[in-house]
Amino acid sequence: MTQPLSPERLRVLFCDHLNIVRGKYVPWRSRDGAARFCRGTFGVGYDKDLLPAPGSTVLEGLPDMEAVYEAAAARPGWEANTRVVMCDLRDNRGAPLPQCGRGALKRAIADWQALGYDPMVGIELEAYAFQIEPDGSLKPYDTPSSHVYATGPFADPRGFTDALWAQAAACGLPIDSLNTEYDSPQYELTLTFDHALKAVDDIVLFRLMAREVAFKHGLLLTFLPKPLPAQGGSGVHVNFSLRHRAGAQAGRNAINGGHDPAALNELTRACIAGLLHHHGALSGLAAPCVNSYERLKPATLSGYWRNWGIDHRNVTVRVSAEDGPAARLEHRMGDGAANPYTLVAAVLQAARLGLQHGHPLPSMETGDGLTGQDATEGVPGTLGAALDALEADAELVQALGAGLVANHVFMKRDEITKTAERDVIGARDFYIRHV
Repeated sequence: MTQPLSPERLRVLFCDHLNIVRGKYVPWRSRDGAARFCRGTFGVGYDKDLLPAPGSTVLEGLPDMEAVYEAAAARPGWEANTRVVMCDLRDNRGAPLPQCGRGALKRAIADWQALGYDPMVGIELEAYAFQIEPDGSLKPYDTPSSHVYATGPFADPRGFTDALWAQAAACGLPIDSLNTEYDSPQYELTLTFDHALKAVDDIVLFRLMAREVAFKHGLLLTFLPKPLPAQGGSGVHVNFSLRHRAGAQAGRNAINGGHDPAALNELTRACIAGLLHHHGALSGLAAPCVNSYERLKPATLSGYWRNWGIDHRNVTVRVSAEDGPAARLEHRMGDGAANPYTLVAAVLQAARLGLQHGHPLPSMETGDGLTGQDATEGVPGTLGAALDALEADAELVQALGAGLVANHVFMKRDEITKTAERDVIGARDFYIRHV
């Protein structure tokens, strides 16, 4: 029997530009602290090549950065005698690191709070499971007779989802639902709504934990947008609402829903308009790998079209049929290659810019949403074109932070070159093991 580690340790974590969670183990002390890392991490690609990306300091001596954490935010982890905590990144002089996605999310939250609202967020993940064969190769997890909304041993014969559920409960990560998705072996994993920062911290930790729990069951859980070309893609759906911060409405939902589009309030309409106005640019951040554009196609329920609707799964911005406390907007473009902090920050900022600049709201989708009956514009067709659209969107770049965007664009353009040098199958396998 494995003995617990002693003394207790802390797993200090941050999420980088590739949506890789990096960290260190340090002794647990019940006070705030920081761990030091090389800032050049923000110049590292999936292939571990070190590149002089903006802000990476690769050519400036590779100085330190600090991952700063609050002891009160540490929580029980899923390893013996180990707590976990998500961190903010600072440069070696103590200033916020521009490339930090968590910092970008904090700024987006503060921008909404300055307008009198608290953003609330719920995130839905989709993932495929692959069996790790004795020779190290991967094949789709054998789930006999699995189907959409399946539960039980036919959906998960090895029981990794049972272990995941138990670990999530022990770590205080609140699962809202867990089931199979449309294709096999695909799963949907959703956490409960919460304040934006906590919700994203939870989803980053949950995703890491899910991959590690699955690995112990001989499975590789991948959030790659399109791991199996003949089957459906996997997305990351961002649901959000806004609560009044003060006054007689304090704590109440300011977003409204329901079946009547004419009854939507001005704030809800402005948020939708902002998301659609920045549709092309958002793809450069929400769908940030070459494989993303195998998923983002017409007729794929993936957030391709620049459109919106009420309780409509074939649009990019879905308005809930529920009104009152449960009313929310769902943005359906994102995928698992995106840093969740950056993704949610981009969605919140695009929605806020719709309110700030009064962007016009297009007509609601009235067709099936598959062929663009009402929408006439989709996302750019490639990652390169999506990055062009992002760089051209000065409003969104300024809201997110020019330093973060410049680093992201540089690293992703190199990734485009690298994946083009691989054959299609090789590139997909390369991604599956990392995303």
